[in-house]
Amino acid sequence: MTNTTEVRPGAGTVVPERTGVAGLVARHPLASFATLALGLSWLAWVPYILSPHGLGVWDLHFPEFLGSAQFTGVLPGALLGPLGGAFVVTAIADGRPGLRQWVGRLWRWRVAWYWYALALVGVPALIVLTGLPFSGGNVQAPTALALLALVPGLVVQLFTTGLSEEPGWRDFALPRLQDRFGPLGAAAVLGPLWALWHMPLYLSDWGGWPDAHWTEPVVFALFTITFNVVMTWVFNRTGESLPVALLLHVGVNNTISTLWADMYPGMTAGTMMQGLTIVSTVAAAVLLVATRGRLGYDRRPGGTDHLPTPAPARLVGSNDGTR
Repeated sequence: MTNTTEVRPGAGTVVPERTGVAGLVARHPLASFATLALGLSWLAWVPYILSPHGLGVWDLHFPEFLGSAQFTGVLPGALLGPLGGAFVVTAIADGRPGLRQWVGRLWRWRVAWYWYALALVGVPALIVLTGLPFSGGNVQAPTALALLALVPGLVVQLFTTGLSEEPGWRDFALPRLQDRFGPLGAAAVLGPLWALWHMPLYLSDWGGWPDAHWTEPVVFALFTITFNVVMTWVFNRTGESLPVALLLHVGVNNTISTLWADMYPGMTAGTMMQGLTIVSTVAAAVLLVATRGRLGYDRRPGGTDHLPTPAPARLVGSNDGTR
């Protein structure tokens, strides 16, 4: 097949334009990532959803690890989707320079200490306090076992949920979306995409099937969309630090799985999500107003949708101004 050519603005040279699937991915990296993130995960989750852990139409049993089959039934699909999709699209669209930058955000750990405090202490404490108005007085101090499980649980979540999702959503998609649509446009796209990715899991024990009420995935989607605004602000204000984004994400999950049921034994998962969604919505609204919709983003939309400008090599997050 004869290649056509394209002139890259500012390059001053004519280079071959890639054709076929590789060319399609290179021209549409965001759409390609979204397709792979959803398609690969959903396809990999089909056996788990059809098994006794879900709809029960396929007598397929997944091995349990730490008392749950989700490590073997859900985690592989999570790794294939956002993480695998981001890797494939970055490799095709941006090559080795893009892969170096993509991986490089994982090592941006030199941020001001209070961002770690926010992710590891502030947000988990807020989550715990959120349950008080919905507890009806049925609340108890956390047991020693629950407190001892906090750190191991965080580590497990970090290397499962965190590393399977955040290199895709925040590391790959968010910078490209913001460079193309600005922070508000990026939030409007990424939040619903993140929520949609989870939806098939509500047909399995991950989402409480078959006892979960139909409103629970709706509330969860609202929480995901609004919490994505918080995640976007933290990601931008820390100079695109993936370690902080990882800890913020898994800190929420870990607090819910280790402390919530222990401290609020009578509270249902649906009530829990309603409380979290209210708090997340308020936080998102405050950030949108306080930053005038910028969410810490300091570049203009409309630039290149790949290889975003890296953050300066300094200790980021060291000023008190919110932008």
